[in-house]
Amino acid sequence: MKVVSRIRQTKRTPLLQVVKTSVAVMAAWFASVALLQQPLPIFAAIAALLVVLPSVNQSFVRGLERSVGVIAGVLIAFAAGQLFGDATWIVLAIVVVSLLVAWAFRLTPSSANQVPISAMLVLAIGAQTPDYALDRVLETIIGAAIALAINALIVPPVALAPAHLAVGRLARDIASVLDETAAVLDEPVDGSRLATGLTRARELRVAQARAVDAVTTGEESLQLNPRASRNRSVLEADAALLRRLTVLVNRVVGMVRSVHDNYDPGLSDDPVVQSIAEDLRRAAHDVRLLARTTEEALPAGRASRLPDATGGPATGTGHDDGPALTSPVSVLRPDPDNWVLVGSLLEDLRRVREEIIG
Repeated sequence: MKVVSRIRQTKRTPLLQVVKTSVAVMAAWFASVALLQQPLPIFAAIAALLVVLPSVNQSFVRGLERSVGVIAGVLIAFAAGQLFGDATWIVLAIVVVSLLVAWAFRLTPSSANQVPISAMLVLAIGAQTPDYALDRVLETIIGAAIALAINALIVPPVALAPAHLAVGRLARDIASVLDETAAVLDEPVDGSRLATGLTRARELRVAQARAVDAVTTGEESLQLNPRASRNRSVLEADAALLRRLTVLVNRVVGMVRSVHDNYDPGLSDDPVVQSIAEDLRRAAHDVRLLARTTEEALPAGRASRLPDATGGPATGTGHDDGPALTSPVSVLRPDPDNWVLVGSLLEDLRRVREEIIG
């Protein structure tokens, strides 16, 4: 089972991408046959097969890498064929030379692998003539160009939904940790619950990293994409929200760590701590509200096509129509046993509120 899991993906490649790749391969094949009079335009088909990727920008970069690698490999093979003929040992020597050339010019892994592959194919077929080498380069360019055009023109992929989901889930998780921290301050709890709360808080950093990756992927999917102008506002809103949530993650993790390190069962009897617990619940409400407000500010018709990942309506505060964390907690004289924790939580709450209201 482990071997099978290593060669299988958790999700299938979108069927649309499979169809677009098939169309690109067939179009590149017939275009090369018509333009170059080549009965087996293998290089064009390979280029089309490799260039249809999840984003138009990735297709452009891969097409460029493929073209550079093929041109370099064909030129090296042609030169070697002219100098040394078609001896078997030339193939092995060309592989080493191609790898060294790629290393010397600091080519990307995709281009570096393509140089020896192209050189070997040209030498193996045994047609080391100027026309043959030129046709192989032209085939690759035709295949890459057709694949890029098809990927850009036929429903070009836009990775908005994963980014929106990741940012929304991060907001939901932050609010959940705030609610759990308030519950810990409400009543005496044992050490295992404190440890679990700290673990959940630290997991926010993982969720934040996933959201950053998803937004980065979304931004890349809009580059060179004809649909970018219609969708950029959605991604910009998620990116702006993510920047604010990133600050909140740091604040929330600090608050949970302070509670974990300075916890005392008597905190539930301290009225100041109970006021802080109520403000934590209000902050959780406002984080959920912040995510929903960001979505509602999107252009008409955009938000309706995106999934809701914020966990639904805010609950537990009685302030569903507006911000709840509107006034600071007043502390005239904190308990001498809890003043370190109280001061730390108040400062973090102040920064949380400032970030929420912008």
